[in-house]
Amino acid sequence: MQLPPVVSAEEGNAAREDLLRREKEHTRAKDALAAARRRLPRVRVDKRYAFEGPDGTVGLPDLFEGRRQLIVYRHFFEPGVADWPAGGCSGCAMFTDNLGHLAHLNARDVTFVLVSAAPQADIARYRERMGWQGVPWYTTKDDFSRDFDVDQYFGLNVFLRDGAGLYRTYFTNGRAAEQTGNVWSLLDLTPLGRQEEWEDSPEGYPQEPPYQWWRRHDEYGTAEDAG
Repeated sequence: MQLPPVVSAEEGNAAREDLLRREKEHTRAKDALAAARRRLPRVRVDKRYAFEGPDGTVGLPDLFEGRRQLIVYRHFFEPGVADWPAGGCSGCAMFTDNLGHLAHLNARDVTFVLVSAAPQADIARYRERMGWQGVPWYTTKDDFSRDFDVDQYFGLNVFLRDGAGLYRTYFTNGRAAEQTGNVWSLLDLTPLGRQEEWEDSPEGYPQEPPYQWWRRHDEYGTAEDAG
């Protein structure tokens, strides 16, 4: 293995500063992409879909759990996928293992769920094995995966509720989906974003000073939030 050269501290700092400049440019480019994502046109969803959860059959609007935004990750866990029935797609498992605490998404009016074709009994068994009890996970019962481009592959779909209307606002898969999972990257996919003042968002979008809404995950919904 050929490692990088050994240099003086001054040379090392100069090289690091040069890379840092490029990293900051990359961060600003990602911010610009997120701003463009918030301005994507919406596609209305009128078709009804059914999902089976631990408490029975629900529709797509129910997956929002009363919130305004919804991220749906198609987790490949079903007959025919590698390791079935003991497991499913190993890449999907890595994605789910890397999810941030969902309380932070919920605080920004976002619900995150997994959907799979696997029956609920198998999902409950696999969830217990992997320690994913905190992630809502539903069984698809119809053409949802086909209609939203995840019939044969994993991917992320994002939806928005606006009054009585329900809209698809974004979709991604492949390595773009691999780069998401923490709270910030997932919020950057949503139509309202992080909802902080520094963001370039359309006029009238909810925004507040950065850090103001941040809590420990067990502190949301406290008297401080109510105030």
